[in-house]
Amino acid sequence: MKHSNARRHPSLRCPDLHPAPRSPRLLAALALALAACGAQAASTLIYCSEGSPEGFDPARYTAGTTFNASSQPLFNRLVEFERGGTRVEPGLAESWTISPDGLVYTFKLRKGVKFHTTEWFTPKQDFSADDVVFSFDRMVNKDNPFQKAAPALFQYANDMGLPDNLARIDKPDALTVRFTLKQVDAAFLANLAMDFASIQSAEYAAQLLAAGRAGEINTKPVGTGPFAFKRYDKDAQIRYTANAAYWAGKPQIDHLIYAIATDSAVRLQKLKAGECHVSVYPKPAEVEALKKEPKIQLMSLPGLNVGYLSLNVKRKPSTTPTCAARSTWRSTRSRWSRRSTRAWAHPP
Repeated sequence: MKHSNARRHPSLRCPDLHPAPRSPRLLAALALALAACGAQAASTLIYCSEGSPEGFDPARYTAGTTFNASSQPLFNRLVEFERGGTRVEPGLAESWTISPDGLVYTFKLRKGVKFHTTEWFTPKQDFSADDVVFSFDRMVNKDNPFQKAAPALFQYANDMGLPDNLARIDKPDALTVRFTLKQVDAAFLANLAMDFASIQSAEYAAQLLAAGRAGEINTKPVGTGPFAFKRYDKDAQIRYTANAAYWAGKPQIDHLIYAIATDSAVRLQKLKAGECHVSVYPKPAEVEALKKEPKIQLMSLPGLNVGYLSLNVKRKPSTTPTCAARSTWRSTRSRWSRRSTRAWAHPP
């Protein structure tokens, strides 16, 4: 989506929406709403979401729908992916260096970044290395007090091998944080731009821990992102308000509303009726109809997804693959791809 005052930061879009596992990614938006998105006047953007978030603590989850509602509007990461691509850019870290042996990553953090002020939390401290250390330590350290008070699997971090490969994380000073790995990981920097690596407030976590309400980090989120959380009406809507103190500049959307509609036909009708300005993931059969709507702008880009079928080679007959079996697989994979994705995906 377009934003007239973008500063090469993904969270300045209105809003940044991560693709769910569909390919290609399709998004439909009212053309007039897109123009209004860049307007200077007070504005409200209504986004028709395809599902409800599991929670608002990104580190706990793996679903794109949850990330769209939590990590993207509410949080930042040390580094971010460039808009529309996979190149890593500065986020809460202004710069970084990597040791010659590839094992030590040192990040210089932004000064003066503010956490959200909400009805349940008023920050007394700016963002610092303490917040980075807390955010990662609770994912990899089973003895972390907050992890004990609010246990979680942190599946994404585990799938990335973070607990096994992170030797330590320390802070040389308040605005410097250092990760030391056990083995070289070429994807480590890109992994830090993933949603699970969103930075939480150590001060807020300490407040929750002291009050015996650690679980509220998942229901009353506090981040540094472009929008602050207002409320969630379960399975109905989520409301956010612009973060006036956002380090990359106040968003030009004053109010952001996620209207949850699991049925794509319902989302489409809401879009046509002007009840939402942005919708995602129309069914393949709906795409051609959308193209004919003069007031709707249909945007698409390839999804960064891989779908596959696997054979259990420990059970017969797959234990002894034959030429015929391989030929059958070759002849059916294209047909399966066409039928299952309506020709949106292509076999290698």
